[in-house]
Amino acid sequence: MSLISRRSFVGASGLMLAGLTVPWTASANSVATIHMKSNEDGSHVWFDPIGLYVEPGTTIRWILDGNIHTATAYHPTNDGHSLRIPEGAEPWDSGYLMMNGASFEATLTVPGVYDYYCAPHEHGGMVGRIVVGAVSGPGAGPFDESVPELARCAFPKPDDIMQKKMIPASAPVGCS
Repeated sequence: MSLISRRSFVGASGLMLAGLTVPWTASANSVATIHMKSNEDGSHVWFDPIGLYVEPGTTIRWILDGNIHTATAYHPTNDGHSLRIPEGAEPWDSGYLMMNGASFEATLTVPGVYDYYCAPHEHGGMVGRIVVGAVSGPGAGPFDESVPELARCAFPKPDDIMQKKMIPASAPVGCS
């Protein structure tokens, strides 16, 4: 299975015209990449992109680019968190990824909103959101007190993900 990133897809397809890029959407049976990042001293950590739209059946590959991170679904089996993935969807937890280039994959088949976090950095707002096919399920609803305030503020809105298809980590998100 080949790795498909937005950059390689855009470059390979010649869709970069006059500095504008066409948003990439992962189709079923494809692979979408999310990078797990950190600045040099570890004071800033993030997933990039932080918001992504994909079709059901897409495999998500998280790749470690620095620090130590996890990609963990909001699910009661993961640290007793509230359910923020579609009912009937398989929860995932990558465990601690420690070597640059290490990766973890999960295939998302049930339509809805999937919220996930980095276990050691959730309180610092290292969270991400994937919309699979449609905005629905527990992840589309309000947060409860089990999700830390900085994490709640970091999530992009599901409707923004539907409109833009990808929200890079540099895009403004947060409570306002």
